[in-house]
Amino acid sequence: MKNKNNKIIRTLFKKELLDVLRDKKTVIMMLVVPVILYPLIFIAALGIMSFVQDNLETSTYNIVIDAEEDKSEFYDYLTGNSNFSDKKYVLKITHAEGGHDYEADVKKEDIDVYVECKTQSNTKDTDIEGRIQYNVYYLSSSTNSNYASEIVYKQLEEMNKKKSKKILLDENLDAEYVLNPIVYKYKNVASGKQSVGSILGSVLPFLLIISLLMGTMYPAIDTTAGEKERGTLETLLTLPVTNRQMIIGKFLTVALIGLISALLNIISLGSIVIYMTKIMKDNGLIHLGNTSVISFLPAILIGIIAILAFSLFISAITMCVTSFAKSYKEANNYITPLMMVVLFTGYIGFVPNVSLDGVMALVPVANICLLIKNLLIFKITVNSVAMVLLSNVLYAFLAIMLLSKIYDSESILFNDGRGGLQLFEKRSNLKKGGVPTVSDAWFTLLVVFVLVIYVGGLLQTSFGIYGVIGTQLIIVMIPLLMSIYTKKDLKETYSFKKCKPVKVLGSILLITGTIFVGMIISSIVSQLFPSSRSAADDSVNEILDNGFLLTLFVVALLPAVCEEMMFRGYIFAAARKKYRIVPAIIFVAVCFGIYHMSLARFFVTALLGAMLCVVVYYTGSIFPSMLMHFANNAFSVVAYHYPNAVLKVMPFLDDQYFNLGIGAAVFVGGVILMVVGIIILRRKSSKSNETAVS
Repeated sequence: MKNKNNKIIRTLFKKELLDVLRDKKTVIMMLVVPVILYPLIFIAALGIMSFVQDNLETSTYNIVIDAEEDKSEFYDYLTGNSNFSDKKYVLKITHAEGGHDYEADVKKEDIDVYVECKTQSNTKDTDIEGRIQYNVYYLSSSTNSNYASEIVYKQLEEMNKKKSKKILLDENLDAEYVLNPIVYKYKNVASGKQSVGSILGSVLPFLLIISLLMGTMYPAIDTTAGEKERGTLETLLTLPVTNRQMIIGKFLTVALIGLISALLNIISLGSIVIYMTKIMKDNGLIHLGNTSVISFLPAILIGIIAILAFSLFISAITMCVTSFAKSYKEANNYITPLMMVVLFTGYIGFVPNVSLDGVMALVPVANICLLIKNLLIFKITVNSVAMVLLSNVLYAFLAIMLLSKIYDSESILFNDGRGGLQLFEKRSNLKKGGVPTVSDAWFTLLVVFVLVIYVGGLLQTSFGIYGVIGTQLIIVMIPLLMSIYTKKDLKETYSFKKCKPVKVLGSILLITGTIFVGMIISSIVSQLFPSSRSAADDSVNEILDNGFLLTLFVVALLPAVCEEMMFRGYIFAAARKKYRIVPAIIFVAVCFGIYHMSLARFFVTALLGAMLCVVVYYTGSIFPSMLMHFANNAFSVVAYHYPNAVLKVMPFLDDQYFNLGIGAAVFVGGVILMVVGIIILRRKSSKSNETAVS
């Protein structure tokens, strides 16, 4: 059976590969662009730059010198300077005529540079009476004027040095010592391979992600929207193959072509960069020592593995986006936002002092750029490599799961508008009421995650704790605007309903037990991932290091409202309409854990997210989950600001007395509270949920 399954997948893979390679666009993007176009662009650019430079060095430049009282020292210096004897350019130097506006001539490009010479009067403390001041007027928007001003600047510097030495010699002083009382030299301690790696590391990561995206874009469109437009998808679905086999065949085709395209781009562009490095070495701009390609072999091998992992992710996510389109044109429109996000994120490689640790190791696209950059400068750790590779494989797996759900859904696959992404439907065609579709939920999750990572990160970096407020507003406003635009029932979507007091009691017991269990899980995880835990604590402590009331508002109240409306409202409503309750809860819990972007906090936040879903499900209201979320976060704020008061109430939390026995007791007590809470919730809500379960 296994051999038959593999044979079917291989057959589908060959079929998809042949179909894609028949498309001239794919072949051009995969072969012609990197192998032919890039080198041609590079050669043409070098030729143009060389032509412009030669033209500048052989041109004639008009320079007007205005010297009051016939003080034409600089005129005499320029016209009689022997330094110009080996230069190809010509300086046409003239005296200024009184009453003429030479500054206007510079603006009109009638002359290139106007030099005004004036004798300083002692009007300021910094002025020395009798000293000559030269005002150089040039037009920065003119290439010739810029180049001429540089010539004038260098000659003024040279004349200034010579006059300084003459004055000192006339005073019988050591001119060299007075002008240069200290001697200094810069010595670059970086090895040759680090110098080369620094050059490559700024360029190659960005080129890599762009080439991978461009390489996967056309085959992804062809295997998804292209088949819909050609009408061959229905035929393929009638064959004796499963959706999983069909998805694997399509996915492997897109991933393979993307990978080949990326490798060809890297070889082509890498060769160009190496050639430029050699030119810089020959001109003495950099010192490379005995650097060879062999010294980069470990980095190249790990980089290839990283490229493979990222290829899987970008192929899957590209196919997910294009699967919602019905035609090539529509797919190109859908892919544009993804391309903008990838391009924006790819610039992280050019940003200095961005380290590959903590959250950055988990950020898609950015982590690959930083990993390859660090590999090339030989600044990498096993933990960072593992986190980047595993996160990209995980993201690819999640994207493939989403892709399989898309191909399991006829409403999405054939776009009848009922279960697909409704954002791109005409609003007049949408019916009022109901809850979001799973496609709406996925799209909203992706948009929110991207905005939180980049816009939220920028806000928090710039404004600190106040930036957290902006991040929370992003979390609540995106799904709310989606709900309003798609005409969803806000009361049903967000579970805005009353709740009986006894259900609140069950919720309190459940969340209290969850907090106790979470403490023990957090303690265990911190032992397994100490660096991740330390990074998470540092980021949280920066926010907690503010006034108690402000921190309580930002850390406890805002997330209790905004995150609950996002995850236990919008996302949970879509998930439980599509799936059974247990898979729906797990889905929301995993998303909630990933949202906090910390490996050390993932398990605790996922557990909390799952229990908050249980509260919403059994109470039918989001308000108890908001209250429990607030209580959980408020406990952390109180424990940080008033640790002694908390230890008086809960002495077992003191690290001095905490041991395995106490930890086990806290864990068991927490589990008991959770079980009791669920029993109370189920008993009081069983009748009202019988219909929902069925």
